Amino acid sequence: MASAATLRRFSPTSDLPTVNHFAVYATGLVNRFCRVFSLGYFLMTTRKITIRDVATAAGVSVSTVSRHLNGRISLPEPTAKRIEQTVKNLSYRPNALARRLTHGKSETLGFITSDIAYPLFAAIASASEAEAAANGYSLLMFNSRNIVDNEIAFLARIDDRQVDGVLLMTNHSDEGPLVRKINQSGNVVLIDEDVPGARAPRLFAENARGARLAIEHLIAAGHRRIAVIAGPEGLLSTIERLAGYHETMEAAGIEIDPALVFKVSYDESAGSEAFDALMGMADPPTAVFAFADMLAIGAIKLARQRGIRIPDDVSLVSFDDILHAELLDPPLTTVRQSPEDFGRRGINMLLGLIRGEKSETAIQRIAVELVVRKSVCPPSKRGG
Repeated sequence: MASAATLRRFSPTSDLPTVNHFAVYATGLVNRFCRVFSLGYFLMTTRKITIRDVATAAGVSVSTVSRHLNGRISLPEPTAKRIEQTVKNLSYRPNALARRLTHGKSETLGFITSDIAYPLFAAIASASEAEAAANGYSLLMFNSRNIVDNEIAFLARIDDRQVDGVLLMTNHSDEGPLVRKINQSGNVVLIDEDVPGARAPRLFAENARGARLAIEHLIAAGHRRIAVIAGPEGLLSTIERLAGYHETMEAAGIEIDPALVFKVSYDESAGSEAFDALMGMADPPTAVFAFADMLAIGAIKLARQRGIRIPDDVSLVSFDDILHAELLDPPLTTVRQSPEDFGRRGINMLLGLIRGEKSETAIQRIAVELVVRKSVCPPSKRGG
C-alpha cells in the first residue's frame, strides 16, 4: 500500500495553472502556430512561379508549355486554352533572359536624345514609348547630354542584345566614331537630325518647306528686313531651314543681309543673346524667324526686359510648336512638326528594320504646317 508520501489526491486548485496563466500559455501556442503557418504560406505564395508549375497544373509537359508560349507548336484548342488559363491563374511570367536566348531578341528598344529636358525631344520620346508599348516592346531612354561618346556607348547595347534597335536623335552631324558605330551595330533609325555617312533609315521634318511657310507669312504681312536666329553650323535642320529662307527671300526679290543671320546653339540663352544683338543694330530687322521655339522664348524674354513689344515693334515666327508656344505672351506663330508622328513613324521604321523589311525610301519626312497666332503684324505698326 502506498504511503502518504507517494500518494496524494489531485487538487484542481494546486495542480492546474490558474485561468490567467493557462490563457497566456494557450495564446502563446496559437501565436507560435500562426507564425509558423504564416511563414510557410508566405514562402509558398511568394515563390517565383516556374514553367514547371504551369505544366503540372495544366497537366502537360514542360516542353509543351514552352513551345506553345513561344508559338512553335499547334495544340488542340482545349489544351491551348487550358495552358493559357493556367498561365493567367498563376500569374506566370516567362523568364526574360531565357526568352532573349531563345529568340535572340530583348523585346526592348532604345531611344537616344541629346537633351531629354528639351520640350520637343521629350514629346517625341513620350510618343515613341507609347508606340513601342502598343507593339509589345519596352523603350529604354538614354540622355546623352550631347556627348558623342555617351551615344556610342549606348549603341553598344545593340551588340550586347540589351536592346533590339535604337532611335537616335543626335546633334553631332559629322563624327567619324559615331558613324562607324551606327554602321557596325545596325538597327538604328536617325530622327530629327542627320549623321552623314551612316547607313541607316532617316526620319526628318520638312525643314525647307517649314522655313518657306514662315518667311512667306512674314512677307505677306509686309516685312522685307527679316532676320533669322538659326541653329548650330552643320546640322541638317540649320542647313535645310536656311535653304528655305534663302529660296523664299530670293523668289520675292528681297536682298538678304548676311548680318541678319545668326547661327547659335538650340537653347534659350542663345536666343536671347542673338535677339539682343539684332535689336541693337542701327537698322534692326522688322521681323525675326527663330529656328526653334526655345530660341524664340529667349527672344521674348529679352524683349520684355528691354521694353520691346512683340509684334508691334518686331514680329516673331518660330519652328516646333512645343506645348508652351500658345501660352506665351503673345501666343507664338510657329511651324508645327508633330512629335506624335515622329514617335509613331520612327518606331514602326525601326521595327521594320528589325524584321528585315526594306524601307521604300531611305529618307522619310514629317509634314509641317504653319500655326498662326499673335506674334506677327505688319511693320507699319512699329513705333519708329
